[in-house]
Amino acid sequence: MPEVIVRPAALADFAAVSSLLAPLGRPELTEETTDVLQLSYAHYLDRADTAPLVAELAGGVRGFLSLEFRQRLNRIQPQAWIPDLIVAEPYRGLGAGKALLLRAFELARERNCWSVTLESGSQRKIAHELYKTAGMKDVGLYF
Repeated sequence: MPEVIVRPAALADFAAVSSLLAPLGRPELTEETTDVLQLSYAHYLDRADTAPLVAELAGGVRGFLSLEFRQRLNRIQPQAWIPDLIVAEPYRGLGAGKALLLRAFELARERNCWSVTLESGSQRKIAHELYKTAGMKDVGLYF
């Protein structure tokens, strides 16, 4: 199996991350959208309550995980929240998704989070199996 390197997302990863997020319904890069999306991405990277990660595999960025730490009304410790986790189709099943998740779990422990929550579309059945093998539980629907 090829080596997977998980590291913090960087500004230089903007195009790769944007391409990865397109299948999740995020805006695609066009002449009209690139500047504002790049500014939004840079702002996201700079926030103290985020720790976005990328997975490098086979010489490029092949996976992305957005990780946010949010304060909940009824908890003192933050909650880790993963709104996006995606691996490029040709690289699925090679360990990038699991490596991203495990690193996110480590970061959540370092910040003393009381839980890790992940959002996923109901149609992403194969991804749901990955989450379960990483120790996550399906606890319901969100509307």
